[in-house]
Amino acid sequence: MKVIVAGFSKTGTKSMNEALTTLGYKVYDFLEHFWYHHDEWEEILTRGGSVQMFKRMYKDVDAVVDSPAFAFWEQIHEAYPDAKIIILTRNEDSWLRSLSYQVEELNEWNMFRISRLFTPIGRKFMKHLEKCSAACYGVIMPSAWYDATLNNTLTRKSFRQHNFYVSQKAPKDKLLVFKIQDGWEPLCKFLETDVPDIPFPHKNVRGSAIKEAAEENPLMQTIIQEVKILFGNDAAQVSIELEAVHGKK
Repeated sequence: MKVIVAGFSKTGTKSMNEALTTLGYKVYDFLEHFWYHHDEWEEILTRGGSVQMFKRMYKDVDAVVDSPAFAFWEQIHEAYPDAKIIILTRNEDSWLRSLSYQVEELNEWNMFRISRLFTPIGRKFMKHLEKCSAACYGVIMPSAWYDATLNNTLTRKSFRQHNFYVSQKAPKDKLLVFKIQDGWEPLCKFLETDVPDIPFPHKNVRGSAIKEAAEENPLMQTIIQEVKILFGNDAAQVSIELEAVHGKK
């Protein structure tokens, strides 16, 4: 482990994932945490983890970003004390709007609505998402019938507390406070690597990560495939009927 990105979701984690990947790092993001280490994170979120557990989980990984890893940056750093830490920052109001939009996009994704009710991996993913969201940033994720909601006060409080804690507790010689708008120069200087001759990536614009994951990520493709196996061409109609049952307009 070389880099721990301790920034909240929606502070530019997908852009940072792409940037670190461009620089040659093997990166685990939210979907990889679930796909490869679901059982370990289930234990960590329920009963707590250990230094040895994190060492086993990420021994072949260069960098971690997003939930739930960002909330456990300190424990991961205990396992990998030479790793550098990046705290991603963003205007709080802009961040909350972006998070709210992402939640809306997830609520409106028909495949997820169906999968969380009827498919094994969809139900498993939903439970993981619920635990991660409650532990990390005060989001109440969907049950079988109800969509995700935000408690704005608790979410803002979690955001402020987390950023302050990282800024105070992380070793100053290993910490970079970074905004995506800062671009390659400060990041590459911090990581002691050459600056790529390409623009700094800007990913997940207005929730596009969900669409991109559905097209590219094996987990999301598996969820979609399970839905298609169960319902075939009737999947869209099933979603409409579910909306009618629990009162969505």
